[in-house]
Amino acid sequence: MNYGYITFKSVSFAMKAESILKKNGLAFKMIPVPRSISTDCGISIRFNMEDKGKIESLLEGVYEKIYLDL
Repeated sequence: MNYGYITFKSVSFAMKAESILKKNGLAFKMIPVPRSISTDCGISIRFNMEDKGKIESLLEGVYEKIYLDL
């Protein structure tokens, strides 16, 4: 399965994103930021690529960057 990874500027943004995705019933997993990614916040969200468009729309202004299939 192909995954995308979302990074955040702070833990509070990551927690806000978690809440939004749960409310909308999307499958995701909170994980430490993969080593191949550099970011200020140590938490990222891994999601199924099939949900990318919906996640981008729901989390607009919350996430820092989306990385595709590392």
